[in-house]
Amino acid sequence: MTLDSLKESFAHAWRGLRLAFASEKSFRLQTLAAACVLLVVLLLPLHSWERVILLLATAAILVLELVNSVVERLVDLFKPRLHSYVKDIKDMMAAAVLLSSAFALVIGLLILLPYLAYLRRYL
Repeated sequence: MTLDSLKESFAHAWRGLRLAFASEKSFRLQTLAAACVLLVVLLLPLHSWERVILLLATAAILVLELVNSVVERLVDLFKPRLHSYVKDIKDMMAAAVLLSSAFALVIGLLILLPYLAYLRRYL
C-alpha cells in the first residue's frame, strides 16, 4: 500500500463520517453522547480499565450506528413494496442500536455512579 492510497482511504473514511453526521440525526445524537463520555473520561480520576471500557462501549455504539445507517440505505434500494422484510430489517437494526445503547448506559452508570456520588458529597 502506497502513501497515496493510504491517504485516499482516510479521505474516503472521513467523507463517510461527514456524510453520516450530516444526514443521520441519530448519529449526531450518538456523537454528542460520545463527546460527553470523552469529557467525563478526561475529567474524572478513573482507573485505566474504566476508561477503556467506557471508550470501547462508546465506540461500539458509534460503529453500530454507522452499520445501521448502511443497512438502512441498502434495504431502501429494495423498497418495502418489493419485499416485506425491509421493514423488519430496519426495525431489527434499530433494536440492535437501542439494545447496545441501553447496555452502554448501564455500564457507564455502574462505573460512574460511585465517582459522581463521591463528588456530590464534596460539592
